[in-house]
Amino acid sequence: MAPPTDRPRRLDLTQRSKLAGEAAAAAAEVESALSTPADPRAAAFFDVDNTVMQGASIFHLARGLYRRDFFTTRDLVGAAWKQAYFRIAGVEDPEHVAEARNSALAFIAGHTVAELEEIGEEIFDEAMAHRIWPGTRALAQMHLDQGQRVWLVTAAPIEIASLIARRLGLTGALGTVAEHVDGVYTGGLVGDMLHGPAKAVAVTALAEREGLDLALCSAYSDSANDLPMLGLVGDPCAINPDAKLRAHARAQGWRIHDYRTGRKAARAGLVLGSATTGAAVAAAVVRRQLRGR
Repeated sequence: MAPPTDRPRRLDLTQRSKLAGEAAAAAAEVESALSTPADPRAAAFFDVDNTVMQGASIFHLARGLYRRDFFTTRDLVGAAWKQAYFRIAGVEDPEHVAEARNSALAFIAGHTVAELEEIGEEIFDEAMAHRIWPGTRALAQMHLDQGQRVWLVTAAPIEIASLIARRLGLTGALGTVAEHVDGVYTGGLVGDMLHGPAKAVAVTALAEREGLDLALCSAYSDSANDLPMLGLVGDPCAINPDAKLRAHARAQGWRIHDYRTGRKAARAGLVLGSATTGAAVAAAVVRRQLRGR
């Protein structure tokens, strides 16, 4: 008797990834009042976590919501471990991906979209604004000054991604779409997290809708998980790259910018070298920060 196969489950993950990209593209809000760019076919796409902002935006959001009694310490630590392992290792095991997906936005279940948007403004001011990398922000502004449109592309909820884009004066954002019914979050996602290949799907869909020529576009990221997106454009750039992306970028002759100090960059490389260690460190950071140390 032939052993069971997980092919149907893997196909399902591929379909969910595609759906996540399509949902993110559909949810992106482009400013209708923007002036026509010098070359309307050119644009730039920026990952957020460790590219535009130091650390993970979903963690800063979760920490802010925790302080407002949205959930327990145990919930936050558990989610931090799963999300760190998923992001660092790029794990494709169906069961683990399903766990990461199900825990990604479960903490906002039962809350309203309006509530998250209002609190998100507060959390941006208190936990995110000062963590924006000045160098990356300058790169984004350079594209804007050249008459190009600039989008964020992130696994963070689309509501938070759009908030960050608006506060930075960017065109818009592509992000994970959380399911909501009558303005109340269910705790589920539309498709999957906007991660890895899903970002490439979202960017491709947006480019088709906006009449962009990806060969004229730029993309920026810190993670090898975003190689599918970086490979779409004519001008890919590695920002604060992990070891795998740095090696790939050097081999391909891509631009590399590292805005971390040497010590921070070295520490990041060590953490990214081990998924298990990285996840454990993430959980420990959560505990330590929640204790106020």
